[in-house]
Amino acid sequence: MIRTYRYGEVDNKEIFAKMDPGQDVSAIVRDIIENVINNGDKALKEYSLKFDKAELKELQVSGDEINEAFESITPELLEVLKEAADNIRQFHSRQVRTGFMMDKDGIIMGQKILPIEKAGVYVPGGTAAYPSTVLMNTIPASIAGCSEIVMVTPPGKDGKIKPALLVAATLGGATKIFKTGGAQAVAALAYGTESIPKVDKIVGPGNVFVAEAKRQVFGLVSIDMIAGPSEILIVADGSSDPELVAADMLSQAEHDKNASAVLVTDSAVLAEAVTGELERQLKELEREEIARVSVDVNGKIIVCDDIALAIDIANEIAPEHLELCLDDPFRYLGAVKNAGSIFLGRSCPEAVGDYFAGVNHTLPTSGTARFSSPLSVDDFIKKTQYTYYSEEALAKAAEKIDLFARTEGLTGHGKSVTKRMK
Repeated sequence: MIRTYRYGEVDNKEIFAKMDPGQDVSAIVRDIIENVINNGDKALKEYSLKFDKAELKELQVSGDEINEAFESITPELLEVLKEAADNIRQFHSRQVRTGFMMDKDGIIMGQKILPIEKAGVYVPGGTAAYPSTVLMNTIPASIAGCSEIVMVTPPGKDGKIKPALLVAATLGGATKIFKTGGAQAVAALAYGTESIPKVDKIVGPGNVFVAEAKRQVFGLVSIDMIAGPSEILIVADGSSDPELVAADMLSQAEHDKNASAVLVTDSAVLAEAVTGELERQLKELEREEIARVSVDVNGKIIVCDDIALAIDIANEIAPEHLELCLDDPFRYLGAVKNAGSIFLGRSCPEAVGDYFAGVNHTLPTSGTARFSSPLSVDDFIKKTQYTYYSEEALAKAAEKIDLFARTEGLTGHGKSVTKRMK
C-alpha cells in the first residue's frame, strides 16, 4: 500500500528521499561497448540472438518492410499517428531559432544556427513498443534540419520491428532504421559499424543499460540526458475526484517497477480516498504486477497545509510530469520553478502530453528538471559565432587588447595585435 506522510511531522529527508539507483552495470556496459568497437555488426547480431532471440541477416530495415508496415496497421491508427505527428510538428516548429548579426563602427559580429548533421534516436523495445517516442524524438530532429536521422530499436523474436514503430519513424523523418537495441545499439551509434553510421548526438530513453551506455559515450558524441524511471507528481485539492487522481498516478506506475507516483494535497480526506482508489484500480490494471511494486515501493502521498506549500514541495522534488489538478491552475503556474512538463486543470491528464497534444514527452527525471529541459529542436542544433574587424576598428582596440594579454601573461596574444599596427 502507498505510504502517506504529513508534511512537517516527519523528517524531510524521508519525504524527499531519492530512489535507489539500482545495480551498477558500468562494467557490463563497458564490455559491450568494447565488443561493438572491435567486432561491429557481428557483435550486434550476436547480441540480438542472445537478448532478443532474433537471428538477423541484415540489421537495416528495408523499404519493403516499411511498406508492409503501412499496409498492416489499421487506417484508424494511421490517422491518429498522422494527427499526433502534426500536433508535435506545430508545437516544435515554434522553437526554431534564427541567428543574428551586429554591425557597428567597422566591427561585425554574429551567431549562426546550424543543425547537427547526424542524429541517433534510440527507441525502447521489450515489454512495450512506443510509436509516440519515435515521433517525439524524430520530429524535432527533422525540424532542426538534421541531414541524417538514424533510429535504432530492438527487434522481436521474428526479427521484425513492430509496424507502428516503422510507420511513426517514416512520418517523423527517420532516414535509416536498424534492428538493434540495448547498450550495444548506443555503442554502434557512437562509434559506427559496417552498417550503422556514426552519429553526432544520441537521444531517446531506455533501460539502465542504455542510460549507462549513453553516460559512457558522452564526450565522443553528445546526448540529450540520462533518463531515469518515469515520474508523476500531482498537486490536488479537496475538490479533486479521487478516482481520477488515482488513475493518473497509475498511468505512470504501470511504466516500470522503478517508476514513482506522488500526490501532494491539502486534504487528508482526499489522501485517504486516493489510497483506497489505488488499491481498487490496481486490481483492474493489465500491468498490475509492475504498477503495484511501483506504488508500494516508490509511491507517496504528502498531506500539507495549503496548495502554495504543495507547489513548494513539488519544486523541491522537481518531477518529470507535474499535474495541477485545480480549478484555477494558471493561478499557480508562475510559482512552478522545477518540472519537466506541466499539465493544467482537471481535464488534462499527463497521457494527453504523452501521445497527442504536441508537447514533448522526453523529459528530465530524477530531479534534473532543476537544470534540464524537455527534448526540443534546440537539442538538434549547434551555434557558431563569427567576428570581423576593419583595420580602423582594430587600431582603436589594439592597446586595450595588448594590456589585457600582458595582464594574463600571454604576451604573444598582445603581439599578434600590435604587430598589425606597424
